[in-house]
Amino acid sequence: MDAFRSRLGAVGRWLLPPRCLLCGDPGHEDLDLCRDCAAELPRNASCCARCALPLPLPAALCGRCQRDPPPWEAAWAPFRYGWPLDRLEARFKFGRDLAAGRSLVALWRGQSRPLALPEVVVPVPLHRARLRQRGYNQALELARPLARALGVPLRHDLLVRTRSTAAQSELDAPTRRRNVRGAFVLRAAVPLPSHVAVLDDVMTTGATLAECARVLKRAGVVRVDVWALARAPSARR
Repeated sequence: MDAFRSRLGAVGRWLLPPRCLLCGDPGHEDLDLCRDCAAELPRNASCCARCALPLPLPAALCGRCQRDPPPWEAAWAPFRYGWPLDRLEARFKFGRDLAAGRSLVALWRGQSRPLALPEVVVPVPLHRARLRQRGYNQALELARPLARALGVPLRHDLLVRTRSTAAQSELDAPTRRRNVRGAFVLRAAVPLPSHVAVLDDVMTTGATLAECARVLKRAGVVRVDVWALARAPSARR
């Protein structure tokens, strides 16, 4: 089946060659991005290993994590949230542009992977009302092909979002924490692995990921890592 899909995809790319979603030039390496626009995407190569906050020099712990350690062990966010990645992310998340999502996943797969892979990847769930409105969970759509490429099982049945919350992008850091407090629960009678990675599309203050990590830790998960496509550069936790 995978071989058939690969051949089908090759035929589709021959009939409709990829075009850059940002400038319209021919795509590069089967991406819907040209070489120049792909090179402009801001990599997060220098960051805090604990929270992925961009830093001038890499560090095991940034000042914030030393003062207030987050409830997870390590973070993987290979990009910084900035131009032009923020435009692609907005098209994928709010514009239902699945071509943008495919390009973002392909770019993520090409980055250096964490040294310690988890036993399962858990996408941050959407509330059913938001899911009906948007049509898909952007975290799940990113997690599914990424987990497959890494050879890590995907579990979207571990966490449930029990209430609809205001959009985090509209709130400051303290309000974000209050907004998601108690918004997630563990699905009953689900066996838990010892090492889990919780995945979201963008990490800003980390409030949503932190709440998910706390729920998993309270249920007995030994190690929780957080993964996000991109990390906001200066948000305060």
